[in-house]
Amino acid sequence: MSDVAAALALHVLSIVVWIGGVSFVTTVVLPALRRGAFGADRLRAFAAVESRFVWQARTAILVAGASGLYLVWRLNLWSAFDAPDFWWMDAMVGLWLLFAVLLFVAEPFIIDRVFHRWAEAEPDRAFALLHRAHWVLLTLSVIVVLGGAAGSAGW
Repeated sequence: MSDVAAALALHVLSIVVWIGGVSFVTTVVLPALRRGAFGADRLRAFAAVESRFVWQARTAILVAGASGLYLVWRLNLWSAFDAPDFWWMDAMVGLWLLFAVLLFVAEPFIIDRVFHRWAEAEPDRAFALLHRAHWVLLTLSVIVVLGGAAGSAGW
């Protein structure tokens, strides 16, 4: 297997884990939490799920970023970022940056503290906003994944 094939395989796998996790949390975990399926203490249940998934997501983000950068460098694709037909490459980098900032900066230093306090005071509103934010992230992710898959196939 060539280095490019290996990097591409790692890139795709990391994105499957990352965006698949976003999809699972958005469409399964958060609706169940909002309905009280895990008991009355939604915040504790959410923290239990999040603490197990956040490291998978962070690892997937790092692998996606490193493999994507390697592919751009190895295949000398820098000029594609200036080409309108390759909008999906800019979108991939933008989505990656958004999630990297959320998972490595905002979530541990800001969101955790603010959300936990808010969820204790107003759990219905806090979890509703969290769920809406996840839908926005999932929608952006689906658009970028579809654009990347179609664009890389020449469409």
